[in-house]
Amino acid sequence: MEIRKATVQDLPGILEILNYEIQHSTAVYDENIRSLDQLNAWFLEKNKAGFPVFVAAENQQILGYATFGTFRPHDGFRRTVEHSIYISKDIRGRGIGHLLMEQIINAGRELGYHVMVAGIDANNVKSIQFHLGFDFVEVGRMTEVGQKFGAWLDLVFLQKML
Repeated sequence: MEIRKATVQDLPGILEILNYEIQHSTAVYDENIRSLDQLNAWFLEKNKAGFPVFVAAENQQILGYATFGTFRPHDGFRRTVEHSIYISKDIRGRGIGHLLMEQIINAGRELGYHVMVAGIDANNVKSIQFHLGFDFVEVGRMTEVGQKFGAWLDLVFLQKML
């Protein structure tokens, strides 16, 4: 298994992971699955903005991915990024998230960012604990700011000083 920068050829694997989360979890507060064209546009925008996308790959299968991007679109937030890490449902618990998190934190530091933010559904206790293990600190909870599967969702914000 390797952690590397994503390529266009990796997008179908990334899309499969993302669309699973959209359809079956509250890890993503979207309800509409993405198309490959939409993901291509997303990938081009990430590259254009200088934001990395990393994949965990094994035998040309994408096991997970990580990226970060703009936290808020105002100049004062230019050194703060919000990250995402998603692992294929079939291989969670094998340490792949740990490797991707190390990669994304190191990339944030190398690119000169000061703070990395995570927005996590409050019911996703495993993800919150995972982030705490990387010295993220909970900095806020927003009650019923999201809605999915007919339920109101609470959002937890964590941050890590890079």
